[in-house]
Amino acid sequence: MRIIVAGGDGFCGWPTALYLSKRGHDVAIIDNMIRREMDNELHSNSLTPIASLDERTAKWEELTGKEIRTYNGDLNHYDFLRQVMKTEQPDAFVHFAEQRSAPYSMIDREHAVFTQTNNVAGNLNVLYGIKEIVPDCHLIKLGTMGEYGTPNIPIEEGYIEIEHKGRKDVLPYPKQPGSFYHLSKVHDSHNITFACKIWGIRATDLNQGVVYGLDTDETKMDPVLANRLDYDGVFGTALNRFIIQSAIGHDLTVYGKGGQTRGFLNIQDTVRCIEIAAENPADKGEFRVFNQFTEEFSVGELAEKVKKVALEEELETDIAHLDNPRVELEEHFFKAENTKLRDLGLEPHLLDDAVIREILHTVMQHKDRVIKENVMPQVSWT
Repeated sequence: MRIIVAGGDGFCGWPTALYLSKRGHDVAIIDNMIRREMDNELHSNSLTPIASLDERTAKWEELTGKEIRTYNGDLNHYDFLRQVMKTEQPDAFVHFAEQRSAPYSMIDREHAVFTQTNNVAGNLNVLYGIKEIVPDCHLIKLGTMGEYGTPNIPIEEGYIEIEHKGRKDVLPYPKQPGSFYHLSKVHDSHNITFACKIWGIRATDLNQGVVYGLDTDETKMDPVLANRLDYDGVFGTALNRFIIQSAIGHDLTVYGKGGQTRGFLNIQDTVRCIEIAAENPADKGEFRVFNQFTEEFSVGELAEKVKKVALEEELETDIAHLDNPRVELEEHFFKAENTKLRDLGLEPHLLDDAVIREILHTVMQHKDRVIKENVMPQVSWT
């Protein structure tokens, strides 16, 4: 297939582009490099050194003979997006190109407005681009499990059957997002639902859990292909942040009681889920929702897992409970369905000591790059 990966320079997008290319698909990347600019804004960095996108794609072609075309531009510039759609004529459009951090969206008014404008308007442009240029193109949209919040009932995959006053209907599962970022994803889901209904667009919404890990088989092929690894309080996810904290002798910083439970998956499963969605497209007019995660853990459980491996590697570390900078339930019920991707062939890579140890060894190689003041949270929801 001809596949566009929007946001293909990022943590999920880059390994996805390589994986799809390796599997024989004709891949193009759209990216405006804003994630790299955010590192400068936040005085932060990727723990792993990251080559430019041009260097990355050139190395990939040198190693494999496969070309990945790149377009430097913004989905919010519709004339640019329209021209790329005309040139590429994609069969699938993988949409990673959104501001992805909840803390970033909560910094202040400016960052909240940017997050929602960038994400919602950019996604609307993609919908119009598909409608006008490639109406049979399958939109594979990265959503988030954070759209659901933490309801006191099991989370279904996108839809729930409701009986009310003697009548039944299947309705979108209620959304209780926890940040302006997560709200932007809810707005996206509503807009895609509407576009599928009125224009007959085919779309899959991947409500992804928290992604951990670093490498895929493709990113391991050469240092120039390395994936980024975030550890700061704005973009660093809990597991990766804990691993880096253990490497530099810092306490593992658990927010509040640590009972916050979420769905998690390995970056190797992220790329496979995109392939599964692409090769099993939604029907025309169908808005399909997959919950994309493989395991559930609390933040406290993750900290204990990292502490255990760190001690085995002779790294002394303690767990510290901080005042929670977020407004969220710290102890709650959490059970979510995740059967649709497994039914289509996903074979999960589960989180064990070996996975944590492999990430830790990579971190130890680059720990001199850690900006230590960035490992503590600096953004408050209130």
